[in-house]
Amino acid sequence: MDKPRRLSRPVRRHGLRRDFPARLARITLGLIVLAVLLGPLLWPHAADAVDFSQRNAPPSPAHPLGTDQLGRDLLARLFLGGRLTLAVGAAAMALSLFLGTAIGLAAGLFPRVDGLLMRLTDLFLSLPLLPILLVAVMLFRDSLSATFGSGAGLFLLVVLGIGLTSWMMTARVVRGLTQSLAERDFITAARVAGASTPALITRHILPHCASAILVSATLGIANAILLESALSYLGLGFPADMPSWGRMFTDGLPYLRDVPGRALWPGAMISLTVLAVSYLGDGLRDRIADETGPRR
Repeated sequence: MDKPRRLSRPVRRHGLRRDFPARLARITLGLIVLAVLLGPLLWPHAADAVDFSQRNAPPSPAHPLGTDQLGRDLLARLFLGGRLTLAVGAAAMALSLFLGTAIGLAAGLFPRVDGLLMRLTDLFLSLPLLPILLVAVMLFRDSLSATFGSGAGLFLLVVLGIGLTSWMMTARVVRGLTQSLAERDFITAARVAGASTPALITRHILPHCASAILVSATLGIANAILLESALSYLGLGFPADMPSWGRMFTDGLPYLRDVPGRALWPGAMISLTVLAVSYLGDGLRDRIADETGPRR
């Protein structure tokens, strides 16, 4: 008599190979965040300490990355610039996710406004993002700087500009998931049981959309970092006393031949951070596809 066969779980082929980039990206991004947060506290040199005797000095034990044209330590400024760059990316991503999620939920749950909201989304998708940001910075930079201060006003303007023009893909994803979930039996049962719309959103819909929203968050951070760097390159970024990685890269370009590290190090940090965030998003997307895909 044949023994009954035991059901085995499907084996993911090349799972380690597929997960390795995401794991490496997670470790790299964690190290970058730790360095940015703890570096200014542990490093003995201040980012704004001027030493004219060490102007444009090459790397040395005292200054591992060298100094700038005012003798300021580049590693200290790299730590400080990372804080500002990551803060812009996180804040702009949060605003973009909030708007995209709210619009996607409204379009998916209320068919009466679905067409209007999706046409608005298509309109924003058709607009050139970088020129709009340039115009917004040129128009509102002085007024916001006068109200909130030069640094805070420009930070608010950059975050609002990126966040208000980067929510469209999140809205499309959340809208599609919401429409799919609205037809599921557990949503119908919750409606019959008398659940209100806010309760449906918080208890049933948002938990099922959380993974997709998280993927959009990783892509949003990378996009915000690149846009801030582009603004700095075009001369409309943060002032010299607020060194972001984009501003440091732009300031170092005139010295690229004599002191290449001034531009190469902040450029490398921008590239490494964007790559890590992008690979992390790809890994999350693959994991979501594996968890929601067909099972044998």
